[in-house]
Amino acid sequence: MTNTDVEILEKKVCFEGFFRLECYRLRHRLFNGNWSQPVVREIFERGHAAAVLPYDPIRNEIILIEQFRVGALAASGGPWLLEIVAGMIDPGETAVEVVTRESLEEANCSISDLIPLYDFLVSPGGTTERIALFCGRVDTSQAGGIYGASEEGEDIKVHVVTLDVALELLQSGGINSASAIIALQWLALNHSYVKTLWLTAPDDT
Repeated sequence: MTNTDVEILEKKVCFEGFFRLECYRLRHRLFNGNWSQPVVREIFERGHAAAVLPYDPIRNEIILIEQFRVGALAASGGPWLLEIVAGMIDPGETAVEVVTRESLEEANCSISDLIPLYDFLVSPGGTTERIALFCGRVDTSQAGGIYGASEEGEDIKVHVVTLDVALELLQSGGINSASAIIALQWLALNHSYVKTLWLTAPDDT
């Protein structure tokens, strides 16, 4: 099916503040070829994001950040979540530029290499947001501390843990942020490839 199989009958902005909520009345083509009845759906518009899992292949350590998230107020573990570095993509910015900038702002670490992982829809039943996900090479030897853009109300604590500890946290439910889960699962499957890629000296011949 293509976009020609969707007919937007009405679109309006329901709310606009820090985020925007849009309301659609539409119909779409059914798998049997007929048209659906008109349906009404609210869509949360917040833009698109990029995220990176900072990984040190020499020490086999990763950087996780911890910060307050209002959407997790009712979560069993509380609203301070272990996450990976991430940020919204501003107009004219690329995903690579975002993760490079946010790594410095949120974790005071410099990304030297990047591996693109996935570009995924966060929750397409209710929002258009996509996240471009990366694994980034860093040096964790001096990592740690509290960072974030104060003008944005950020208060971000940096944690440096081994990959094994991070995977234990993942298994126990200590990490419940989607982008962190996806990136850590990818690294668990591909860490030998990543270490070979980043630690093998280039052939000078």
